Amino acid sequence: MTTEPQFSEKIQEILDKYFNDDAQTIFNSSDLLKYITNKTKSANSGSKSRSSFGNLYAIYVLLEDYKLKGFIENPNYSKYEGATFGDLFSRQRELPFGSKLQNHALNHRLNEEFRKFFPTTEYIPIVRDLKKNRYWFNENLIIVKVKKKNFNLCEAILEIIEEYIKSKKDSFDKFIEACETLKTIIDHDKESAQTFILSLLSPNSDARLFEIVSYSILKYFYLDQKLYWGFDTTSLNEDYLKLYKTGRTNANDGGIDFVMKPLGRFFQVTETVEVTKYFLDIDKIERYPITFVIKSMESSELLRNKLELDAHKKYGIDVVVHSYMMCIEEIINIPNLIKIFDSSTRAGHLNSILDEIIIQSKVEFNYDTEN
Repeated sequence: MTTEPQFSEKIQEILDKYFNDDAQTIFNSSDLLKYITNKTKSANSGSKSRSSFGNLYAIYVLLEDYKLKGFIENPNYSKYEGATFGDLFSRQRELPFGSKLQNHALNHRLNEEFRKFFPTTEYIPIVRDLKKNRYWFNENLIIVKVKKKNFNLCEAILEIIEEYIKSKKDSFDKFIEACETLKTIIDHDKESAQTFILSLLSPNSDARLFEIVSYSILKYFYLDQKLYWGFDTTSLNEDYLKLYKTGRTNANDGGIDFVMKPLGRFFQVTETVEVTKYFLDIDKIERYPITFVIKSMESSELLRNKLELDAHKKYGIDVVVHSYMMCIEEIINIPNLIKIFDSSTRAGHLNSILDEIIIQSKVEFNYDTEN
């Protein structure tokens, strides 16, 4: 069995191409290269790992502007009027997987995360003029001095990010191809399709894909459940429960990932058992009852007990803890999802669940717009 090369090796290969014997010294001297290396680790984790396109694309579009305006050779970048937000944002959305990216990386997220990685650094990547809405990349991070010689990292970094995009696109193409192939054999090989879907529910799967698969499984589980409702007993409506996915996994949706009609149930998907986050989600929806879908193998009872214990430690007031805990309508963990999936499969929904995973994955990763 051959081991796939790490993307860090591709980074080293690109640096060697541009800087020859100075490549390793340049890497050791550059916080920006170390940051990019960390953000591109998911290239070796397949299509399902988080890709960090937002912050990488913020770097890419600013360095692309730097290059196109001729500042690799021109030393007067400090005199440049700066790139406009509109131009940078539009270019970011033209890139593969970038059509739904928001403005957070350009405006604050990249700088904040860079500071977390390198708390002692005196430089942040993006320099902004808020009044004129102009943007620059901090040249102190792209010019490295080695042996009294200055090296400009701009072109090397652009190529590293381009190679990362290619790697992620190739792996996602393979993921979609695997899903489509399973669709063609599902009638005579259901076991392969079931095994594949169950593998996407593992505790170490990507948070976005876990949300997609959870939604697909729950949607077809609730679809078979009938509800009678109305405003008086003489005129009742007959409806099957329907689950809606209310947004993308990086959307600021106020803590609502799925909504069920006609019951009006809210669902939030999470991979942490950190009480502050749970209670924040509950506060964001004015303490409306909410069901948590948790990427954990621990029992629902144990998870609830952990939350309550941590809440008592954090708040120390029984009535406050009780008011929050009463908002947790249900906890659905991975074993629950596996049982639900088994039930839905026996009910004949396997093909539909796989179709839904394909559709939602394409939406989440902007696949349709790129293909």
